[in-house]
Amino acid sequence: MDQTAASTQAAQAGFDQQFLKQLEYLHVVAKKVFAGKSRAERRSRGQGSGIEFADHRDYTAGDDLRYLDWSVYGRMDRLLLRLFEQEEDLHIYLLIDRSASMRLGGRPDVPLLRRSSEGRIAKLGYAAQVTAALAYVGLANLDRVAIYGLGQRLTAELPASRGKGQIFKVFDFLAGLTPEGNTDLRTSIGEFVQRIKRRGIAIVISDFYDHNGYDEGLNLLRYHRFEPAAIQVIDPLEVNPSVRGDIEIVDMETGELREVTLSQSLIDAYKREHSAYCETLAAFCKSRSISYIRAETSVPFDELTLHALRQGGFIR
Repeated sequence: MDQTAASTQAAQAGFDQQFLKQLEYLHVVAKKVFAGKSRAERRSRGQGSGIEFADHRDYTAGDDLRYLDWSVYGRMDRLLLRLFEQEEDLHIYLLIDRSASMRLGGRPDVPLLRRSSEGRIAKLGYAAQVTAALAYVGLANLDRVAIYGLGQRLTAELPASRGKGQIFKVFDFLAGLTPEGNTDLRTSIGEFVQRIKRRGIAIVISDFYDHNGYDEGLNLLRYHRFEPAAIQVIDPLEVNPSVRGDIEIVDMETGELREVTLSQSLIDAYKREHSAYCETLAAFCKSRSISYIRAETSVPFDELTLHALRQGGFIR
């Protein structure tokens, strides 16, 4: 695909030239992060030729005799195996919530991935922009990036690829996501960890509004030796509702209806509960060394991503 066709495809998917320029800027920042601390952290010790000598360990039956250090044997009469530092490919898994609650903030006449004239965007659209930005950072640094859709089950998949030329496949995949069904992090992440055997960073991008809780899903990633991270996407109206009076509210996922009278005191109580829920999620992540960031859809996605990179919590 030539550059003109690729740009047209990106624009149709909701990612215009301004978005692409912002991604290029993120790539510059990411190179600084990956070239130093991050790349070095991905080394492992193994037998055979590698980047540089690292250490010795005692020889055990079955080890390759080619890597015995005979000079040490001559001096110390001990059979020691040479170990070398080896670079490993980093696998980045982006797990994006596509449940029905992620539709909030969007308008029927505006594509999910675009902001309306009032400056609002569906939570799924915002999550898709953040996902695309993080995917580009990984692809541009030759890491292997895969994307999965979360809902009641693991509902969509873009297999692992590398190289920033793959970003247009990412755009296509994200543009095809639609919000539907309930949130079930335990089931969908459970399917993910059973299917994926290559460990890596697993970033969950969700509102985390799961009736059954988020803890089991995030813990599954830890138990299966992934490095989890969480980005909680919130619409400003969820933080500070603007409606008042007698209204009928509908659960976006279950369809449950409830008639309520929204007085100021009830709104204040709701805001306290919502804030406590988010703080509990943040505390849960902190106590388990899970990188966490909370993001309102009113915050430009590039500010969020740059903040995450500077903090070193998501791409490292």
